[in-house]
Amino acid sequence: MSALSAPSIYQQPGFLPFVTSRLFSFFASQIQAVVVAWQVYDMTRDPMTLAYVGLAQFIPMLFLLIPAGDLIDRFDRKKIVMLSWTAQALCSALLLLLSLLQLSNPHYFYAVLLLYGSARAFTGPALQSLLPQIVAREQLPAAIAANSMLMRVAAISGPVLGGGLYAFGGGIATYAVCLASFLAAVLLLAWVPVLYAEKPEPKNQEIGAWQRFTAGIRFIRSRPIILGTISLDLFAVLLGGVVALLPIYAQEVLHTDSIGLGLLRSAMSVGEVAVGFYLSLYPFNQRVGMTMFIAVFIFGLANLVFALSSIFALSFIALMIAGAADMVSVYIRSSLVQFSTPDAMRGRVNAVNMLFIGSSNELGEFRAGSSAAWFGVVPAAVIGSFFTLGITAAWLWAFPSLRSVNKFEDATPTKQA
Repeated sequence: MSALSAPSIYQQPGFLPFVTSRLFSFFASQIQAVVVAWQVYDMTRDPMTLAYVGLAQFIPMLFLLIPAGDLIDRFDRKKIVMLSWTAQALCSALLLLLSLLQLSNPHYFYAVLLLYGSARAFTGPALQSLLPQIVAREQLPAAIAANSMLMRVAAISGPVLGGGLYAFGGGIATYAVCLASFLAAVLLLAWVPVLYAEKPEPKNQEIGAWQRFTAGIRFIRSRPIILGTISLDLFAVLLGGVVALLPIYAQEVLHTDSIGLGLLRSAMSVGEVAVGFYLSLYPFNQRVGMTMFIAVFIFGLANLVFALSSIFALSFIALMIAGAADMVSVYIRSSLVQFSTPDAMRGRVNAVNMLFIGSSNELGEFRAGSSAAWFGVVPAAVIGSFFTLGITAAWLWAFPSLRSVNKFEDATPTKQA
């Protein structure tokens, strides 16, 4: 049965409760992200505080993702996700406490974000490794598109609700909603059946810890299609992302309030949901390599338009187009990685992939915030957009195997050998 002729993924017993639990957790993380950024920046009016918000979440992920991948391949992935979400619920409770105590020192918030980043080091790769155990292999492309689209629904409503909750109820009401959402995610995931689990290879239990930790890195390095795909996403978003600058753009360029910030944070997700919904119904499996490059180029071009805009509507549309392009990139990258990786190594490979994603997001926030402090917010966004366009051109030349790949199946070990 081909990937494009399989039955609907919604007929799979565990798919709907799985994505519903993910919706609750992602909904909470999106609300929390917009409110923490606004709250911390409002305390100091210093762009570097936004850089530290991203850095505090990235540092623990940098050190924990690789060993987390090994644990995910050796223990129950569903239980690891549940424990991770419980730890994130604790972080929401601590942020709620800081708001109740009306503490205005951002260092307390950075400390909580360090714990939050530690929990997220296990969540991402465990969830990515769990999905192929819930749906059949031939359903993976459609499942990835539908799952990504539904997550973006939370990314749309989360920031808007977060901005509204903070505007009318402050941090107390906002973090209470996050706490309840994380706990609901834990309860829902407990009911998800795992139908396609494979036993780990016995040799994985006998080799040394360092060899286990680095197996994912060696796997990716041996497959230029996968290496090119995830590294393109890493550098394009790391050097060209503008999400971290939105609180500054909202207040100083577009002259809007926290509700406007929430709308800007959700704009990319509007484009992502539209494209993700289309791909869940009509997944494509041709010329995926070149399509990846085109999507990243459009992402950089849309960010450049946003960087130069001082009109709220134009800025919203530019971010929406960037989100649509990013969804195509996510669809291709995730499908290539999942088709290429054996189940016994999914945790370690997805951990490396998440390290790249975490670097592009959290470390990208530090890059964006520090660049805005040095050069000003608009020049920093413009420079970053040109970096994205340059990286796309360089990778187009450096990875001919990615440029010429046609179908997702071309990423399988036998096709790349």
